[in-house]
Order: sequence, then C-alpha cells, then structure tokens
Amino acid sequence: MRIAPTFHVAYRALRRNKMRSVLTALGIIIGVGAVIAMVGIGNGAKAQVESQIASLGENVIL
Repeated sequence: MRIAPTFHVAYRALRRNKMRSVLTALGIIIGVGAVIAMVGIGNGAKAQVESQIASLGENVIL
C-alpha cells in the first residue's frame, strides 16, 4: 500500500469537512488538557496530604 494516496484522501477529507475537523481537533485538545489538569491536581493533592501527615510527627498512630 502506497502512503501518498492515503495522505491525499485524508487531506481532501479535511478540506471538505472543515468544521468537523476543527471541532474534532478542539475536542482532542480539550480532552488532553483536562487529563493533564486532573493528573496535576491529583499529584498536588497527594503531595499536600503527605506533607500534612509528615508534619504530625513520628509518634502518631493512624
């Protein structure tokens, strides 16, 4: 299978369906951004809880 015709078909589809292409790209960008934000928030919350537990001292039973 040659790759040039595949790119030609894909390019033609992108040009014919501009709004769908833009909305699809926007959805992917928002989705990736949301995942990155959730991972960052989760890591920040984990670090904060760990620092609060560490500040309690060593002789505290949980």
